[in-house]
Amino acid sequence: MMQYFHRQVQLWGEETQQSLQNKRIAIIGSGGLGSSLAFALGASGIGEIHMVDFDTVSLHNIHRQISFKMGDEGKYKAEVCSILIEDRCPYVKAYAHVCTFEEFTHKNIEVDLIIDATDNLPSRGAINTYAVSKALPWIYGSVEAFNGQVCFFEKASFTELFKITSKTPAGIAAPIVMHIASLQANLALRYLAGLSVKKDYLYYLFFNEEGELVTQKFLLPVADVHEVICQK
Repeated sequence: MMQYFHRQVQLWGEETQQSLQNKRIAIIGSGGLGSSLAFALGASGIGEIHMVDFDTVSLHNIHRQISFKMGDEGKYKAEVCSILIEDRCPYVKAYAHVCTFEEFTHKNIEVDLIIDATDNLPSRGAINTYAVSKALPWIYGSVEAFNGQVCFFEKASFTELFKITSKTPAGIAAPIVMHIASLQANLALRYLAGLSVKKDYLYYLFFNEEGELVTQKFLLPVADVHEVICQK
């Protein structure tokens, strides 16, 4: 196993690499962000990865959802991603959950970290409420056009900071999806490996009119936990 993870072992040693085998994560959404997360984290040695998505692959998904190829249309995204993870890394067990996030929570599966790979605000609000109720950290990610946002939520609350509407992203450039997923994956892997992670900072990344990549960060206020739980 250590030969497979040789370059990561060089980074943090065999003991840390072995510790990842005891970690469990849930990736909510198996589309654009979820596909890239499956690639990035699926070959990192995390013991269990739960892919949650009720949707099937459509032709218009394939250009930006890198787990899928022509011919996958109609297949369940979570199942395709889970097979891909295990095909690339024999040391990771991937589980496909073809269901909504709410249905997944009723399975009472314990995880160390939840990663948001959804594309709408109500789903992220539901993830936040569940995470707060279970005292679980979660990583938020969103993309639209050439812009993206990432945040490792621990003590801040998504529902206190964002107005929950039914708005969904308009156009999306494929590379920004992979870029945001890469940042999410790095935060997740650092956290699971016991390395320092800047928590409750919202990172906003965008390309300005001159094509310059700009990154801004904002410290988020600590949530009123009682208020968040009461929203459930």
